[in-house]
Amino acid sequence: MTTRTKTNFAAEADEAVVEPEQLRRATLASSVGSALEYYDFYIYGLASALIFGPLFFSPLGPDGALIASFATYGVGFAARPFGGLIFGYIGDRFGRKMVLILTIALMGTASFAIGLLPTFEQAGMIGAVLLVTLRIIQGLGAGAEQAGATTLISEVAPRRRRGFFASLPFVGIQLGTLLGAGTFALITMADKSVLQGWLWRVPFLASFILIVIAIFIRLKLKETPAFQELEKHKNVVKNPIGALWKHSKKNVLIGIGLRMGENGNSSIYSALLVSFMSMPAGVFAGNNSIGPVGLLIAAGFAAVMVVTFGALSDRYGRVPVYRYGALFQAIIAVPAFYLVTLGNVTLVWVVMAVGIAIGVQSMLGPQCPLLPELFGSQYRFTGVAMSREISAVLAGGLAPLLGALMLAATNHSWLVLAIYSLVLALISFVTTFFTPETVGRDLVSTEDAK
Repeated sequence: MTTRTKTNFAAEADEAVVEPEQLRRATLASSVGSALEYYDFYIYGLASALIFGPLFFSPLGPDGALIASFATYGVGFAARPFGGLIFGYIGDRFGRKMVLILTIALMGTASFAIGLLPTFEQAGMIGAVLLVTLRIIQGLGAGAEQAGATTLISEVAPRRRRGFFASLPFVGIQLGTLLGAGTFALITMADKSVLQGWLWRVPFLASFILIVIAIFIRLKLKETPAFQELEKHKNVVKNPIGALWKHSKKNVLIGIGLRMGENGNSSIYSALLVSFMSMPAGVFAGNNSIGPVGLLIAAGFAAVMVVTFGALSDRYGRVPVYRYGALFQAIIAVPAFYLVTLGNVTLVWVVMAVGIAIGVQSMLGPQCPLLPELFGSQYRFTGVAMSREISAVLAGGLAPLLGALMLAATNHSWLVLAIYSLVLALISFVTTFFTPETVGRDLVSTEDAK
């Protein structure tokens, strides 16, 4: 008779408790939510780069309007940590499912309402004030959406393939990108007067469809096994924020550092680069379709690569895959943004595809399971939300705004983009040397990874 090792027995036991139907529903629910968040993310980012300036901030002039437009983009990111705190607390106190329903409704409703706003020409600064208000509401919902999706699928998936399954919902990110970038690629081909008159509203109003689908799917979800165990043994903490602050400050800082290269470069490639190319001094001045088409191409490749890198992290470990992904992003920074200045459309699309599909996804793939694995089950939702959303402000939200300011101050030098991308990638690269390997962690455990 052969003797089973402890590791094999644990792995078989882990596979046995996985409910295939729950896993399918969790994957679908998380994917649709990710699609809506990133659909909103990309249509707002592209609208900030191409449309919102003249529509809501025209008295400020071209550069001023662009900076103000990207400031509203950044405000949404500034709201996200507060959403992460609020909904992270609810998720750790009352369950993951409730939060996923609340966040998708809040985020989607705000996006829909943006499509109804009056412009500066119609109502003066009232439209701009309402735009900022809705962007804050959108940010509050988005602040826990990805944290909830990541936590949910990681706690449901079999541990030996957690990287693969945890990255599957992030295919929804690419679907949202495809929908958002594809929509903008189409509408920017329209006459400028039509685009700025009413057509820009259509992508925001269309988000209502995704809201309905996502809520319908999420209502059928069960609670995760990890949270069920907490309730069963009465281990749910009354103050997950306090517990996180007491026990996990180091891991939150690690999560923030890991996200800088991934989230920051995602914003640089998807919003700032698009604006850089189409601004009056850019190499494709006045052509608003090149960037959205490039994002469309990049998203198609990224949908495959995020799962590939997630699966690779199951085999080779979270930290090595993340480390080499960050290093790759740093290495390509200077040559990539120089190539954009040559005026070759094909080269631009190659740069966007490589930067987003390989550079960003090589970090996002292992990040999907890694962040939930860093934290104990009692405050996991809050820990993931804080790691994601504080970094979202520092990297993703500020990248377009700071980039626009630096471009204006340097006469629109491409080196600004290159150095910015390089620095953010290096921050994540260095952080990997302080990150514990988490592959195979038992997520029912209340202890942090060390």
